[in-house]
Amino acid sequence: MKVYNVAIDGPAGAGKSTVARMAAKELGFVYVDTGAMYRALALAFFRRGIKPEEKERVLEVLPEFNVNIAYQDGEQIVFLNGEDVTSLLRTQEIGNLASDFAPLAPVRKKLRSLQQELAARTSVVMDGRDIGTIVLPEAEVKIFLTADAKVRATRRFKELCERGVSCDEGEILKEILARDLQDEQRENSPLTRAEDAILVDASSLSAKEVAEKIVELVKERCAL
Repeated sequence: MKVYNVAIDGPAGAGKSTVARMAAKELGFVYVDTGAMYRALALAFFRRGIKPEEKERVLEVLPEFNVNIAYQDGEQIVFLNGEDVTSLLRTQEIGNLASDFAPLAPVRKKLRSLQQELAARTSVVMDGRDIGTIVLPEAEVKIFLTADAKVRATRRFKELCERGVSCDEGEILKEILARDLQDEQRENSPLTRAEDAILVDASSLSAKEVAEKIVELVKERCAL
């Protein structure tokens, strides 16, 4: 059976995870949230008190951390050294730390190999920052999903409020802008739109509308 890969890249808060999950479910593909994998490693470093600038310590302990994903009822479950840490990964603090650790080449190499192994054996919808450019450069469909920074901040604010997390929308906007700059300027695998990626601006579209657009593109490109 032929394997198809769908790559969705874009800045923080653009809704990549939500629409990728919805599209994967509709297509019958496996959804791979690479951001959650980076967050899991960030959580591991946080628990050990290791900061991104401590590169020697990062290299020293990195082999001790194992990140795996599984699926229950169609939902991705993230394991860190055998512990289900899925519910711990969506805080703003861990998200910011993940963005700080993500530029480190050894961190990216460790997770990239796992991501490529998954995509080689099954059809996936994978989202992240460098999927179409570095992780899955041969993906049949590449999407660059973006949205206005203020729109992204408002969506993240509502998401956190719904989870009962105390937060400030203005601070979230500042953090999103800072992460955008960091992702775009990092030395290893910066956030860029692949030349053959289709640009989708979700500023005025619902997640359902974006997912439907992606599903339509995949069915057209892959003759499903």
